This record gives sequence, structure tokens and C-alpha cells, in this order.
Amino acid sequence: MSERLHPSGLPYRPCVGIMLLNPKKHVFVAKRLDMISEAWQMPQGGIDPGEDPVEAAVRELGEEIGTTKAEIIAESKGWHWYDLPEDLIGKVWKGRYAGQRQKWFAMRFTGKDSDIDIETEHPEFSEWKWARPATLPDLIVPFKRQLYIDVLSEFQLILA
Repeated sequence: MSERLHPSGLPYRPCVGIMLLNPKKHVFVAKRLDMISEAWQMPQGGIDPGEDPVEAAVRELGEEIGTTKAEIIAESKGWHWYDLPEDLIGKVWKGRYAGQRQKWFAMRFTGKDSDIDIETEHPEFSEWKWARPATLPDLIVPFKRQLYIDVLSEFQLILA
């Protein structure tokens, strides 16, 4: 994992992102409980100390959507980065990070929609849906839009 610092001097939080695909190649997205906007996102979360990205992706999937019925079909070649907006730096993640560096995984959902349960032990989402890949950049908060465009580009052969 390469380490780089934001101009603020803060590091980037190591994370994973998951593009979960159903048989129609639509992508799982959910609306965060802590957001007042209409923004939707794919599952993502931090990598715990001593955990590798694959382990983190499987754990995050279970923690966020209540199932791990999925198989990894692709992994991003490198890390994708995004900066928090200036007004959020120093306020989220206990002020420790300026953004995230994310390793992304495309996963094939092997369960049924009824296996998905966002009312987990520590719920993060209020609702979920399957979305066409092309709509993802318009669903996410603006400061993550380029990251979603880059992830879509990297996984374009899987989505075809």
C-alpha cells in the first residue's frame, strides 16, 4: 500500500469498496442513514489492522448488507483515492484522515434479494436498490463522483 499525505498533512484512510452485481449486472447501492442528501453508494469500509483487503471486503459486505453470498470476480489493479471536501476534513473519522484510498472488488451476488438485510447490528443504510452501472456517478455524492467513474472504467469488461 503506497502512503501519501494530503496537503493538510493528514493521511488517507485505507478502505475497500465493493461493486456487487446481480445476474442482470445491476449494482447494489444503498442510501446512508447519516446523510440528508439523496446520495446512494456502493458498500465500502475501512481495512482493520492486520486485515488484508479481501478479508475486509468480505467482512464489510456482511456488516453492511447482512450477507456474504458473493464471489469475487475482479480486483482493482491499484488503489483509488478521493479527498474529502475541505469543510469535512478534520470532522469525520475523528479528524484523522483527509480522504480514503480504496481497493475495489467486483463481486457476483450468489444469493437472492431476500438474503440482503440492511438492518444489521450497526445499520448504515436506510434503503437499497439495484442500479444500472451507468447511473452510479449521478447517484453518489459529488466529491466521490470521479472515483466511481474510475471504478466503472476499470471494471468495464465485467459490466459489458
